[in-house]
Amino acid sequence: MSGDEARGGAVVGGGAGLRVADFDFELPEDLIAQQPPEVRGASRMLVMDRATGELSDDEFASLPKFFRAGDLLVLNDTRVIPARLYARRTTVREKQQATGQIEVLLTEPAGKNAWRALVRPGKKVGVGERLEFGSADETVELEAEVLERGEFGERVLGFKPVEDFFGVLERIGHMPLPPYIRREDAGEDRERYQTVFAEERGSVAAPTAGLHFTAEMIGKLEAMDVETARVTLHVGLGTFAPLRVTQVDQVKLHKERYAISAESARAVNRARREGRRIVAVGTTVVRTLESAAERSAGGEIEAGAGTTEIFIAPGFAFKTVGAMLTNFHLPQSSLLMLVSAFAGRERVLAAYRHAVESRYRFFSYGDCMFIG
Repeated sequence: MSGDEARGGAVVGGGAGLRVADFDFELPEDLIAQQPPEVRGASRMLVMDRATGELSDDEFASLPKFFRAGDLLVLNDTRVIPARLYARRTTVREKQQATGQIEVLLTEPAGKNAWRALVRPGKKVGVGERLEFGSADETVELEAEVLERGEFGERVLGFKPVEDFFGVLERIGHMPLPPYIRREDAGEDRERYQTVFAEERGSVAAPTAGLHFTAEMIGKLEAMDVETARVTLHVGLGTFAPLRVTQVDQVKLHKERYAISAESARAVNRARREGRRIVAVGTTVVRTLESAAERSAGGEIEAGAGTTEIFIAPGFAFKTVGAMLTNFHLPQSSLLMLVSAFAGRERVLAAYRHAVESRYRFFSYGDCMFIG
């Protein structure tokens, strides 16, 4: 790991003179997908020519026709954990019916047996409070103490050691569906809010562009001599936290953990040297590759693990990614700014207006957009 990787560090690309409000658009609430498509991959796909801004309506099933032999497809193999938990405060157990449950969203490890988390309602949970997490029959499965208090409901929780922490999460945790999906998680979300290539446990939100892929689609692309590589970026607050500033150049994201294997680093660097197109599946892959490239004097990426808080906005100079598949993102979000940096703000906002008019489905369980 290089020194920069060990330190992390923000990388800010562009955004000077732009306001967060410059990335707004009107979205009818009924276009926000509440369920995954009945069949994985049965999604619509808006296609944009990055050079001209020309748009065409298509289906994800047609994705192979936009690839050519020699392209490198890069996937994020992070795995979503059942990170949403419900707790009761042991100090007010007898008043629990009146005070209600405490909702806890684990966001990232913070040391041995400790996790950063978002807690609601946050005002009720102070440092030193003890929380109990139970199963359906009210058996206490986990216990935690609040070690630190941060802003906007952030806490650090120290958990009492158990033999298999992640096994307990699988039993009592809920899939962390984003708040714009206005329903409780269901059994099918355990499979559908997870990519078919998910391996490395650690995300609290899915890398949603990857949700469209099936093993069959990957096989079709590989049969066309499309090379595949995998990186890992564990999605945390850096991806979905709301922006609380007015100017784009004031945005600062939370750090997120990533890892790039030696094999994947070689594949990406080889494709760059040979002038082959690198196609990123999702903004998480873009951020991983571009962050690694920013930390290298020659633009080649190094294998290793580290953290990134890279923020990409219009004006950013892409060093690695030549095309991307992405879902449709929230208004005024850092992810919409990243896509706008890649394809141009006016063109992307025009594409989003077209998507609204054409009734594409938005956000995590929605349709997708290929920019090539």
